[in-house]
Amino acid sequence: MTDDRFDVWAPSAEKVTLELNGSRVDMTPAEDGWWVPAEPVEDAGPDARYGYLIDDADTPLPDPRSRRQPEGVHKLSQTYDPDAFSWTDSAWTGRQLAGRTIYEMHVGTFTPEGTLDSAIDRLEHLVDLGVDFVELLPVNGFNGTHNWGYDGVLWYTVHEGYGGPAAYQRFVDACHARGIGVIQDVVYNHLGPSGNYLPVFGPYLHEASANTWGSSVNLDGEHSDHVRDYIIDNALMWLGDYHVDGLRLDAVHALVDERAVHILEELAVEVDVLSASVGRPLTLIAESDLNDPKLITSREANGYGLTGQWSDDMHHVIHVSLTGETTGYYEDFNSFEALSKVLTEGFYHNGTYSSFRGRVHGRPIDRAKTPTWRLVIANQNHDQIGNRAIGDRLSATLDEGQLAIAAVLTLTSPFTPMLFMGEEWGATTPWQFFTSHPEPELAEATAKGRIAEFARMGWDESLVPDPQDPSTFTNSKLDWSELYGSAGDASESTHARLFSVYRDLIALRREYSALTDPRFAETSTEYDEESRVFVLNRGELSIVINFADEEAGLPVLGQPAQLLFATAPDVDLGEENLRLPAHSAAILGPITA
Repeated sequence: MTDDRFDVWAPSAEKVTLELNGSRVDMTPAEDGWWVPAEPVEDAGPDARYGYLIDDADTPLPDPRSRRQPEGVHKLSQTYDPDAFSWTDSAWTGRQLAGRTIYEMHVGTFTPEGTLDSAIDRLEHLVDLGVDFVELLPVNGFNGTHNWGYDGVLWYTVHEGYGGPAAYQRFVDACHARGIGVIQDVVYNHLGPSGNYLPVFGPYLHEASANTWGSSVNLDGEHSDHVRDYIIDNALMWLGDYHVDGLRLDAVHALVDERAVHILEELAVEVDVLSASVGRPLTLIAESDLNDPKLITSREANGYGLTGQWSDDMHHVIHVSLTGETTGYYEDFNSFEALSKVLTEGFYHNGTYSSFRGRVHGRPIDRAKTPTWRLVIANQNHDQIGNRAIGDRLSATLDEGQLAIAAVLTLTSPFTPMLFMGEEWGATTPWQFFTSHPEPELAEATAKGRIAEFARMGWDESLVPDPQDPSTFTNSKLDWSELYGSAGDASESTHARLFSVYRDLIALRREYSALTDPRFAETSTEYDEESRVFVLNRGELSIVINFADEEAGLPVLGQPAQLLFATAPDVDLGEENLRLPAHSAAILGPITA
């Protein structure tokens, strides 16, 4: 039996030679730019090392579809058979996005060890918290030892420092055993600056167009059929071979595609086909800067048919409401009117003027036909923390009460909430921009560029962390002793109290259907800018928030109510009035028999 693992698409090559286990094998051109071994490859072994010499090159390059890179992205690939793993999740039926809560995690900084296996040891924490999905930042191959993951170059691999593909399968299997789904963050809009050999093989990139991070991927030019297959096959690999439950698609606004059928629509169709085959929900969530509901509009209504998309407007309005920061893109969100609009319409900029962009931005969501859960929101995430000059979390500037308000707004909103690792206990560790480029010139350019960027904004250069300094990475690791203490037992601290707030709010989402009601019409607001009191009504529940620095008293009107939840022990509900201390929130519900 011949081994087709070594076929390679290289339409730009005039000659291709396979290096396999120390020997060289001539390859011959086949159809559509593919090359195959000139002679059958018999029993190369389960862990064969191989690469390709293109034209007259002396150094073999890794396989563009490599599953393993044990010595890094510049060295030989190694075969990996995902079917060799013994899965134990045959009873896993998946998780739909509606009504669920997501937890965003970076493997390298989630635990001190920074591996997938060590992350398994912390899954009971997520079970206790009550989240439904864990969303992993990109795990595919990049050059160096640590990175955010968005500089990946070998999309089919799992970074060896995290444990490689076998550890990834162990992690997914362990999540499913605990009732937690897995969403994988993938980057299809660009490739990293080191180890990107795809242009040597073929026209994977658009040389004539570029985005913020480099050359765009060739989605609509000559040979783009195969490039699109490269992306779609990769997505199906995560969802099929690795049993992943969904994908988060990075910065889809940077996908340049002028074809009649957009790559996102084509991807959604193929994922729906796989979902029907495996018999479980498969989720696609887009990160987009466009505020365009076409992404989540059904294909029957001429949309792309994705499951969900990020709404950064909700982050912005929560951030401004609590911190008062109004620089840059925060400027338009400095009012309770903005908070009310996002909560009731999904986007703030939905055909309105954006002062940051200097133009009209976005378009309205059809609220009569679109369920609210299709929007994924967060009060913190890797972008919004890590792209600040010093990577400071909300815990660096807000008090305990304000952090609890952020939790309340996120977890009682009508949208799908996402938490960023450590947020649930008010982690004080920053999450900074870190890289480990081994090439001196690239390392220097990255560091100087980052520092200069924030110096132009008025930051003292000495305060901006050097992304290449190893301490920038280690400082970004979670300190689990903040919550559990050095002995590993839950501590009686601000961190423990905030964790209880998050855990109790997630439990309330399961107990009261009003908090997961997907109808826009079932959400309304009341607010007073002067007193800084805001009320979010979710069906029969009222979430009352006091943003002010002083106590607020509110009359209780209408039907008798009961106090279901409070962020502070001295919240008091009397027969006629609700007393809210400064920086506190309460959830009121009807009295039931």
